[in-house]
Amino acid sequence: MAPNQPAAPVTLRLTLPMPPGVNNQYATVGKRRVLSQTAKTFGKDVGKLIEGLRRSGVVTPALERALGDSLLGVYLTFHFETPYRRDLDGGLKITLDALGRALGFDDRTVVDLHLTKKIDPLHPRLEVEIETIAEWEFDRTYVLLDGPDPAET
Repeated sequence: MAPNQPAAPVTLRLTLPMPPGVNNQYATVGKRRVLSQTAKTFGKDVGKLIEGLRRSGVVTPALERALGDSLLGVYLTFHFETPYRRDLDGGLKITLDALGRALGFDDRTVVDLHLTKKIDPLHPRLEVEIETIAEWEFDRTYVLLDGPDPAET
């Protein structure tokens, strides 16, 4: 690779079971909100799937290092049974949390996110693509000046 050229992105593609909807992710125990059994099962299923991908060589230590050390783009394609029963974003957080836990990345490093809704009544699923992003610029940093807005005085 020539100097000053960004590294090629590292990409992982996988298919997950459909995550539970937001209304099925939490239960009330006493006065506390805790993950529901359905949500816990989804997290465990994602962990088992990733472990299987490790054993088969699809998920390598180098891939996991790259995901843990980079800013990330995440592309989620939900294949729902019906078009209007669930919100597109209802499975987002639980999916990112489960993937981050299983693959060792912090979901705060996700800087590009795409959600797509498709319909497949016979085979509901979630198709995932995670890609490292070598070059990313955040907007300029602005300094907050304490005090009244000069334009208002």
